[in-house]
Amino acid sequence: MGKYKYQFDPETLIYKKIKLDFKTRFYKKWLPKFAGSLIVGFLIFIITTLLFQSPIEIRLDEEKQALLLEYDRLNRQVSKADLNLHEVEKNDDNVYRKIFQAKPIPESVRKAGFGGVNRYEKYEGYENSNVLIGTAKRLDILSKQLVVQSKSFDEIIDLVKNKEKMLASIPAIQPIALDELTRFGSAFGYRIHPIYKYRKMHTGVDLTAPRGTKIHAAGDGVVVRSDWAGGYGNCVRINHGYGYLTLYGHMSKTNVRPGQKVKRGDVIGYVGSTGLSTSPHLHYEVRINGKFVNPVNFYHNDLTDEEYDKMIEMSSKSNTHIFE
Repeated sequence: MGKYKYQFDPETLIYKKIKLDFKTRFYKKWLPKFAGSLIVGFLIFIITTLLFQSPIEIRLDEEKQALLLEYDRLNRQVSKADLNLHEVEKNDDNVYRKIFQAKPIPESVRKAGFGGVNRYEKYEGYENSNVLIGTAKRLDILSKQLVVQSKSFDEIIDLVKNKEKMLASIPAIQPIALDELTRFGSAFGYRIHPIYKYRKMHTGVDLTAPRGTKIHAAGDGVVVRSDWAGGYGNCVRINHGYGYLTLYGHMSKTNVRPGQKVKRGDVIGYVGSTGLSTSPHLHYEVRINGKFVNPVNFYHNDLTDEEYDKMIEMSSKSNTHIFE
Protein backbone atom coordinates (compact mmCIF):
# COMPACT_ATOMS: atom_id res chain seq x y z
CA MET A 1 0.00 0.00 0.00
CA GLY A 2 1.34 3.49 -1.03
CA LYS A 3 1.21 6.83 0.69
CA TYR A 4 -2.10 7.76 -1.00
CA LYS A 5 -5.56 6.38 -1.31
CA TYR A 6 -8.56 7.31 -3.42
CA GLN A 7 -11.88 8.11 -1.82
CA PHE A 8 -15.18 8.55 -3.82
CA ASP A 9 -16.90 11.89 -3.37
CA PRO A 10 -20.70 11.50 -3.83
CA GLU A 11 -21.23 15.18 -4.39
CA THR A 12 -18.78 15.55 -7.25
CA LEU A 13 -19.07 11.96 -8.32
CA ILE A 14 -15.32 11.65 -8.67
CA TYR A 15 -12.45 9.94 -6.76
CA LYS A 16 -10.31 12.27 -4.73
CA LYS A 17 -6.66 11.53 -3.94
CA ILE A 18 -6.02 11.58 -0.18
CA LYS A 19 -2.52 11.33 1.41
CA LEU A 20 -2.24 8.82 4.26
CA ASP A 21 -0.31 9.66 7.43
CA PHE A 22 2.40 7.34 8.78
CA LYS A 23 0.31 5.83 11.58
CA THR A 24 -2.46 4.89 9.20
CA ARG A 25 -0.04 3.45 6.71
CA PHE A 26 1.67 1.39 9.54
CA TYR A 27 -1.54 -0.14 10.82
CA LYS A 28 -2.79 -0.98 7.40
CA LYS A 29 0.42 -2.26 5.83
CA TRP A 30 2.99 -3.45 8.42
CA LEU A 31 0.95 -4.51 11.42
CA PRO A 32 -0.66 -7.48 9.66
CA LYS A 33 2.71 -8.65 8.39
CA PHE A 34 4.29 -8.29 11.83
CA ALA A 35 1.43 -10.11 13.53
CA GLY A 36 1.62 -12.88 10.97
CA SER A 37 5.35 -13.25 11.56
CA LEU A 38 4.81 -13.49 15.32
CA ILE A 39 2.18 -16.17 14.90
CA VAL A 40 4.36 -18.17 12.53
CA GLY A 41 7.36 -17.82 14.86
CA PHE A 42 5.32 -18.91 17.89
CA LEU A 43 4.01 -21.93 16.03
CA ILE A 44 7.55 -22.87 14.99
CA PHE A 45 8.72 -22.51 18.63
CA ILE A 46 5.90 -24.69 19.94
CA ILE A 47 6.49 -27.38 17.33
CA THR A 48 10.24 -27.35 17.91
CA THR A 49 9.79 -27.55 21.69
CA LEU A 50 7.37 -30.43 21.48
CA LEU A 51 9.11 -32.47 18.82
CA PHE A 52 12.79 -31.76 19.42
CA GLN A 53 15.04 -31.64 22.53
CA SER A 54 17.84 -29.26 23.24
CA PRO A 55 21.35 -30.67 23.82
CA ILE A 56 20.97 -30.02 27.56
CA GLU A 57 17.64 -31.81 27.64
CA ILE A 58 19.11 -34.73 25.71
CA ARG A 59 22.00 -35.01 28.18
CA LEU A 60 19.68 -34.78 31.20
CA ASP A 61 17.39 -37.41 29.72
CA GLU A 62 20.34 -39.76 29.14
CA GLU A 63 21.48 -39.25 32.72
CA LYS A 64 17.95 -39.93 33.96
CA GLN A 65 17.75 -43.18 31.99
CA ALA A 66 21.16 -44.26 33.31
CA LEU A 67 20.06 -43.52 36.88
CA LEU A 68 16.84 -45.46 36.40
CA LEU A 69 18.80 -48.47 35.14
CA GLU A 70 21.21 -48.23 38.07
CA TYR A 71 18.31 -47.88 40.49
CA ASP A 72 16.67 -50.97 39.03
CA ARG A 73 19.93 -52.92 39.37
CA LEU A 74 20.39 -51.83 42.99
CA ASN A 75 16.78 -52.66 43.76
CA ARG A 76 17.31 -56.20 42.46
CA GLN A 77 20.41 -56.51 44.63
CA VAL A 78 18.44 -55.39 47.68
CA SER A 79 15.82 -58.04 46.91
CA LYS A 80 18.52 -60.71 46.56
CA ALA A 81 20.21 -59.61 49.78
CA ASP A 82 16.85 -59.72 51.54
CA LEU A 83 16.29 -63.32 50.39
CA ASN A 84 19.80 -64.36 51.44
CA LEU A 85 19.37 -62.75 54.85
CA HIS A 86 16.03 -64.51 55.31
CA GLU A 87 17.75 -67.84 54.60
CA VAL A 88 20.48 -67.03 57.14
CA GLU A 89 17.83 -66.13 59.72
CA LYS A 90 16.08 -69.48 59.19
CA ASN A 91 19.35 -71.37 59.64
CA ASP A 92 20.15 -69.29 62.71
CA ASP A 93 16.84 -70.08 64.41
CA ASN A 94 16.28 -73.64 63.19
CA VAL A 95 19.83 -75.03 63.10
CA TYR A 96 22.49 -73.12 65.04
CA ARG A 97 20.32 -72.13 67.98
CA LYS A 98 18.77 -75.57 68.24
CA ILE A 99 22.20 -77.20 68.30
CA PHE A 100 23.26 -74.98 71.20
CA GLN A 101 19.83 -75.06 72.86
CA ALA A 102 19.31 -71.31 72.55
CA LYS A 103 15.95 -69.64 72.07
CA PRO A 104 15.19 -68.31 68.56
CA ILE A 105 15.11 -64.55 68.06
CA PRO A 106 11.48 -63.29 68.16
CA GLU A 107 10.05 -62.13 64.84
CA SER A 108 9.09 -58.83 66.49
CA VAL A 109 12.78 -58.14 67.12
CA ARG A 110 13.92 -59.14 63.63
CA LYS A 111 11.19 -57.10 61.87
CA ALA A 112 11.06 -54.09 64.19
CA GLY A 113 10.55 -50.77 62.40
CA PHE A 114 11.67 -47.23 63.12
CA GLY A 115 9.73 -44.73 65.22
CA GLY A 116 10.01 -41.00 65.80
CA VAL A 117 10.30 -38.30 63.13
CA ASN A 118 9.60 -38.79 59.44
CA ARG A 119 12.86 -40.30 58.21
CA TYR A 120 11.85 -40.00 54.55
CA GLU A 121 10.69 -36.39 54.33
CA LYS A 122 13.65 -35.49 52.12
CA TYR A 123 12.35 -37.87 49.42
CA GLU A 124 8.92 -36.28 49.21
CA GLY A 125 7.81 -33.95 46.42
CA TYR A 126 9.51 -35.75 43.54
CA GLU A 127 8.02 -37.46 40.53
CA ASN A 128 9.09 -40.87 41.85
CA SER A 129 8.77 -40.15 45.59
CA ASN A 130 6.86 -43.36 46.33
CA VAL A 131 9.55 -45.47 44.69
CA LEU A 132 12.36 -43.64 46.50
CA ILE A 133 10.63 -43.85 49.89
CA GLY A 134 9.83 -47.55 49.40
CA THR A 135 13.43 -48.39 48.59
CA ALA A 136 14.75 -46.28 51.47
CA LYS A 137 12.47 -48.13 53.88
CA ARG A 138 13.62 -51.51 52.55
CA LEU A 139 17.26 -50.50 53.00
CA ASP A 140 16.64 -49.30 56.56
CA ILE A 141 14.85 -52.52 57.50
CA LEU A 142 17.58 -54.61 55.86
CA SER A 143 20.26 -52.65 57.74
CA LYS A 144 18.52 -53.21 61.06
CA GLN A 145 18.06 -56.91 60.35
CA LEU A 146 21.77 -57.17 59.58
CA VAL A 147 22.58 -55.59 62.96
CA VAL A 148 20.26 -58.06 64.72
CA GLN A 149 21.80 -60.99 62.83
CA SER A 150 25.33 -59.80 63.57
CA LYS A 151 24.54 -59.71 67.31
CA SER A 152 22.99 -63.16 67.00
CA PHE A 153 26.16 -64.54 65.41
CA ASP A 154 28.20 -62.99 68.24
CA GLU A 155 25.98 -64.89 70.67
CA ILE A 156 26.36 -68.11 68.66
CA ILE A 157 30.16 -67.70 68.69
CA ASP A 158 30.05 -67.39 72.49
CA LEU A 159 27.85 -70.49 72.65
CA VAL A 160 30.30 -72.38 70.41
CA LYS A 161 33.22 -71.42 72.64
CA ASN A 162 31.26 -72.42 75.73
CA LYS A 163 30.15 -75.66 74.06
CA GLU A 164 33.75 -76.52 73.20
CA LYS A 165 34.71 -75.91 76.81
CA MET A 166 31.80 -78.03 78.03
CA LEU A 167 32.62 -80.90 75.65
CA ALA A 168 36.22 -80.85 76.85
CA SER A 169 35.02 -80.92 80.46
CA ILE A 170 32.64 -83.87 80.20
CA PRO A 171 34.31 -87.00 81.66
CA ALA A 172 34.39 -88.82 78.34
CA ILE A 173 37.40 -91.16 78.56
CA GLN A 174 38.17 -94.24 80.62
CA PRO A 175 40.62 -93.25 83.40
CA ILE A 176 42.78 -96.32 82.77
CA ALA A 177 43.74 -97.27 79.22
CA LEU A 178 41.96 -100.42 78.09
CA ASP A 179 45.19 -102.23 77.21
CA GLU A 180 46.45 -101.65 80.78
CA LEU A 181 43.38 -103.17 82.46
CA THR A 182 43.53 -106.63 84.01
CA ARG A 183 39.76 -106.95 84.17
CA PHE A 184 36.57 -105.09 84.99
CA GLY A 185 35.65 -105.40 88.64
CA SER A 186 32.33 -104.49 90.16
CA ALA A 187 29.93 -102.60 87.90
CA PHE A 188 27.64 -99.70 88.73
CA GLY A 189 24.58 -100.77 90.74
CA TYR A 190 23.67 -102.94 93.70
CA ARG A 191 26.07 -105.72 94.70
CA ILE A 192 27.26 -107.76 97.66
CA HIS A 193 29.96 -105.63 99.30
CA PRO A 194 33.28 -107.56 99.15
CA ILE A 195 34.18 -106.65 102.75
CA TYR A 196 30.89 -106.03 104.58
CA LYS A 197 29.18 -108.98 102.78
CA TYR A 198 25.76 -107.38 102.41
CA ARG A 199 23.85 -105.90 99.48
CA LYS A 200 24.92 -102.31 98.93
CA MET A 201 24.74 -99.74 96.14
CA HIS A 202 28.01 -99.52 94.23
CA THR A 203 28.15 -95.89 93.10
CA GLY A 204 30.88 -96.31 90.49
CA VAL A 205 32.87 -98.91 88.57
CA ASP A 206 35.98 -100.82 89.61
CA LEU A 207 38.80 -101.02 87.05
CA THR A 208 41.42 -103.61 87.98
CA ALA A 209 45.03 -102.96 86.92
CA PRO A 210 48.54 -103.58 88.27
CA ARG A 211 49.68 -101.41 91.15
CA GLY A 212 51.30 -98.21 89.87
CA THR A 213 49.29 -98.08 86.60
CA LYS A 214 48.67 -94.48 85.53
CA ILE A 215 45.25 -92.98 86.20
CA HIS A 216 44.10 -90.19 83.84
CA ALA A 217 41.67 -87.31 84.31
CA ALA A 218 38.47 -88.11 82.41
CA GLY A 219 37.90 -84.47 81.41
CA ASP A 220 39.09 -80.90 81.92
CA GLY A 221 38.46 -79.51 85.39
CA VAL A 222 39.80 -78.35 88.73
CA VAL A 223 41.00 -80.65 91.51
CA VAL A 224 38.83 -80.02 94.57
CA ARG A 225 40.31 -82.75 96.75
CA SER A 226 43.49 -84.84 96.76
CA ASP A 227 43.98 -86.62 100.09
CA TRP A 228 42.94 -89.56 102.24
CA ALA A 229 39.16 -90.07 102.18
CA GLY A 230 38.27 -92.93 104.54
CA GLY A 231 37.09 -96.02 102.65
CA TYR A 232 38.20 -94.45 99.34
CA GLY A 233 41.81 -94.37 100.57
CA ASN A 234 43.99 -91.96 98.62
CA CYS A 235 41.39 -90.14 96.56
CA VAL A 236 41.13 -87.36 93.97
CA ARG A 237 37.96 -85.43 93.21
CA ILE A 238 37.74 -83.23 90.09
CA ASN A 239 35.06 -80.60 89.47
CA HIS A 240 34.54 -80.40 85.71
CA GLY A 241 31.91 -77.67 85.83
CA TYR A 242 28.47 -77.89 84.21
CA GLY A 243 27.38 -80.10 87.13
CA TYR A 244 29.98 -82.87 86.52
CA LEU A 245 32.23 -84.26 89.26
CA THR A 246 34.46 -87.35 89.12
CA LEU A 247 36.06 -89.34 91.93
CA TYR A 248 39.10 -91.63 91.73
CA GLY A 249 39.68 -93.88 94.76
CA HIS A 250 42.11 -96.43 96.26
CA MET A 251 45.18 -94.81 94.63
CA SER A 252 48.65 -95.81 95.73
CA LYS A 253 49.51 -92.11 95.49
CA THR A 254 48.09 -88.95 93.96
CA ASN A 255 49.81 -86.72 91.44
CA VAL A 256 47.81 -83.48 91.83
CA ARG A 257 46.91 -80.94 94.50
CA PRO A 258 43.67 -79.11 95.35
CA GLY A 259 43.03 -76.09 93.11
CA GLN A 260 45.16 -77.48 90.28
CA LYS A 261 43.66 -77.28 86.78
CA VAL A 262 43.87 -80.49 84.79
CA LYS A 263 43.21 -81.43 81.18
CA ARG A 264 41.57 -84.59 79.90
CA GLY A 265 44.23 -87.32 79.86
CA ASP A 266 46.53 -85.76 82.49
CA VAL A 267 48.01 -88.27 84.95
CA ILE A 268 46.41 -87.56 88.33
CA GLY A 269 47.60 -90.61 90.27
CA TYR A 270 48.45 -94.31 90.28
CA VAL A 271 46.53 -97.52 90.91
CA GLY A 272 46.75 -98.87 94.46
CA SER A 273 44.73 -100.65 97.12
CA THR A 274 44.34 -98.06 99.86
CA GLY A 275 41.19 -97.71 101.97
CA LEU A 276 38.54 -100.43 101.91
CA SER A 277 40.07 -102.50 99.12
CA THR A 278 41.04 -106.13 98.74
CA SER A 279 43.33 -105.77 95.67
CA PRO A 280 44.84 -103.08 93.43
CA HIS A 281 42.12 -101.34 91.40
CA LEU A 282 40.59 -97.93 90.69
CA HIS A 283 37.16 -97.08 92.03
CA TYR A 284 35.78 -94.49 89.58
CA GLU A 285 32.62 -92.41 90.05
CA VAL A 286 30.77 -89.83 87.98
CA ARG A 287 28.20 -87.49 89.47
CA ILE A 288 25.90 -85.07 87.66
CA ASN A 289 24.46 -82.35 89.87
CA GLY A 290 25.20 -84.56 92.86
CA LYS A 291 23.53 -87.68 91.41
CA PHE A 292 25.55 -90.85 90.82
CA VAL A 293 25.43 -92.13 87.21
CA ASN A 294 27.00 -95.09 85.41
CA PRO A 295 30.48 -93.94 84.25
CA VAL A 296 30.54 -96.45 81.39
CA ASN A 297 27.82 -94.48 79.59
CA PHE A 298 30.26 -91.62 79.15
CA TYR A 299 33.23 -93.36 77.58
CA HIS A 300 32.07 -96.50 75.78
CA ASN A 301 31.07 -94.50 72.67
CA ASP A 302 34.66 -93.29 72.29
CA LEU A 303 36.03 -96.83 72.06
CA THR A 304 36.93 -98.46 68.77
CA ASP A 305 35.08 -101.61 67.74
CA GLU A 306 38.06 -103.71 68.83
CA GLU A 307 38.29 -101.93 72.20
CA TYR A 308 34.56 -102.29 72.74
CA ASP A 309 34.69 -106.03 72.00
CA LYS A 310 37.63 -106.38 74.38
CA MET A 311 35.73 -104.54 77.11
CA ILE A 312 32.73 -106.87 76.69
CA GLU A 313 35.04 -109.91 76.74
CA MET A 314 36.76 -108.74 79.93
CA SER A 315 33.40 -107.98 81.47
CA SER A 316 32.08 -111.47 80.72
CA LYS A 317 35.20 -113.11 82.13
CA SER A 318 34.73 -111.24 85.39
CA ASN A 319 30.97 -111.91 85.35
CA THR A 320 30.34 -108.14 85.49
CA HIS A 321 27.44 -106.45 83.73
CA ILE A 322 29.00 -103.09 82.98
CA PHE A 323 25.91 -101.50 81.40
CA GLU A 324 23.56 -102.10 84.31
